[in-house]
Amino acid sequence: MGETLGLEKSGERVREHTEEYFFERIDRQSGKLYSIAYSYLRSDADALEMLQEASYRAWSKRKSLKEDALFDSWLIRIMINCCMDELRRRKKVVPVERIGEGAIQASEMRSSSRIDLERALGHMPEKYRHVLTLRFYHDMTLGEIARILNKPESTVKTRLYRALKRMRSRLEQDR
Repeated sequence: MGETLGLEKSGERVREHTEEYFFERIDRQSGKLYSIAYSYLRSDADALEMLQEASYRAWSKRKSLKEDALFDSWLIRIMINCCMDELRRRKKVVPVERIGEGAIQASEMRSSSRIDLERALGHMPEKYRHVLTLRFYHDMTLGEIARILNKPESTVKTRLYRALKRMRSRLEQDR
C-alpha cells in the first residue's frame, strides 16, 4: 500500500499511526499540559494524574481528530475537560482556602496581591476563568484560546474584557 506523507488524509497521521507516534506527540506537550492541569487543580499529584487521564482520553478518542494541525489545541481542550470533570467530581471549584495556605507555604516570597489574584480567580465563573488562565498563566493568544475553547475570537475577547472587569471589581471589594 505504501502511502506517502503527501497523500495522507488530514488527521490520518495521528489517528492511524502507532501508539508510539501518538504518545511522542503528547510527550512534546506534556510540560504545557501539566502546567494547565496544575493551574486548575493546584496539586502536583493531581496534575500528573490529569496528564495520564488526558493522554488516555486522547488515545481513546483519536479517531475524532479531524486535522493533524489541530492536535495541540485538541489535546489542551481534553486536558481542560479532564480538570473540570475532576473539579465537578469533588463538587467544588478551586478551593480558595487551599490556595491561600498553599501559596504561603510554597513560597514566602509570594506577595499578598498574588494570593488576592488567585482568590479572585477562584470566584470567577468557569467561562471567564478558562480565558484568564490560558491568557495570563499560559501566555496564549486570543486566537489560540478561541481554537481551544471552540469559540469565536470575538467571544473570547468579550469574555476576557468581562473577566478583567469582574476581577478588578472583586479585588477592589476585598480591600
